[in-house]
Amino acid sequence: MTDLIEREADLLRFATAGSVDDGKSTLIGRLLLDSKAIFEDQLEAVEATSQSRGYDYTDLALLTDGLRSEREQGITIDVAYRYFATPRRKFIIADTPGHVQYTRNMVTGASTADLGLVLVDARQGLTEQSRRHAVLLSLLRVPHLVLAVNKMDLVDFDQKLFEKIDAEFTTFASRLNIPDLQVIPISALKGDNVVTRSQQMPWYDGPSLMHHLEHLHIASDRDLRDVRFPVQYVIRPKSDDYHDYRGYAGQVAGGVLKPGDEVMVLPSGMTSTIAGIDVFDQEVPEAFAPMSVVVRLTDDVDVSRGDMICRTKNMPEQTQDLDAMVCWMTTQPLRPRQKLAIKHTTRTARTVVKNVQYRLDVNTLHRDQDASELGLNEIGRVQLRVTQPLLVDSYERNRTTGSFILIDEATGVTVGAGMVNS
Repeated sequence: MTDLIEREADLLRFATAGSVDDGKSTLIGRLLLDSKAIFEDQLEAVEATSQSRGYDYTDLALLTDGLRSEREQGITIDVAYRYFATPRRKFIIADTPGHVQYTRNMVTGASTADLGLVLVDARQGLTEQSRRHAVLLSLLRVPHLVLAVNKMDLVDFDQKLFEKIDAEFTTFASRLNIPDLQVIPISALKGDNVVTRSQQMPWYDGPSLMHHLEHLHIASDRDLRDVRFPVQYVIRPKSDDYHDYRGYAGQVAGGVLKPGDEVMVLPSGMTSTIAGIDVFDQEVPEAFAPMSVVVRLTDDVDVSRGDMICRTKNMPEQTQDLDAMVCWMTTQPLRPRQKLAIKHTTRTARTVVKNVQYRLDVNTLHRDQDASELGLNEIGRVQLRVTQPLLVDSYERNRTTGSFILIDEATGVTVGAGMVNS
């Protein structure tokens, strides 16, 4: 199992966030450039555009701000995913917007991240947006956080200024649920401390940003204790060679599955034993999150899409009443008695909003208990009643079985994202 876990740990997902002009897009461009993840013609095009604008440097932000409206405004609007790799690890970057009006986009990009990267401008120090980004990453239970203090070259690599920002942010982060915090001084434009250690900051004895990303241990962040396997599809081949084959396809949401394990199928409560686990046309000795596999059982029990396979003595909660933090994503506000569709793992049901307990100010952490609705990009604690029981864990325990989305039944548009409270 250790070898399999280490191979999965070769992929690191991280989300970036920062205020306007903190250099987020430039930093991602620097990571892509220095890791040899862009083609020569791409670099030549960026260099030509930079020269045509009269810059005496290569504007690496042009590598990531792909939308025309982003280039015109000089800001990031949508979530942009970038992929690159080093000999040690593969990376998926979710370049998320920092504006408060795009909070929903940041929530989307950071929801699956292993690490959150927050940039601040060394000249500006911590801003309201910097604190809001940290709060959102904490709410989304992103287990690792890096504060990158950028543009150190514009403050003459001032050690005291960096230490002041470090101390201020560390004090603020102590109020949040952030298990792992690393603060790194960098210059994205010059490349200092991005991939290689900077000679300009001999007073800093920590790792470069790339070294930290490459060596971050994330295997222990996954829930290997609670077996959770939401069934997505029942496989019954019509071929004569496989006429007795019956498998249940899905993505492991938690725990470790092995042949011979006694399991229970919810909500029916029927028990059986795992006969085998298949990936494509081969059998594997075990499966764990986030592997997509086909599970075969020894007994012909009734299993269908939306059911969940778990251990007999370690089951998720079956409930029709959800108490959750919800990020609202549409202009029409969320109000009590509103009816919506809800999708949780592979199960879809209908739900009604019972009440809004409070609206959370993500800048100050103030709870507005007088709030009766949630507007666009607002986050609050909401109680829901679902038409059929869902198999949930708290979001803190399992980010997959503890999350859901809300859907407008008339349009099919996703209007909210929720995290189940413990």
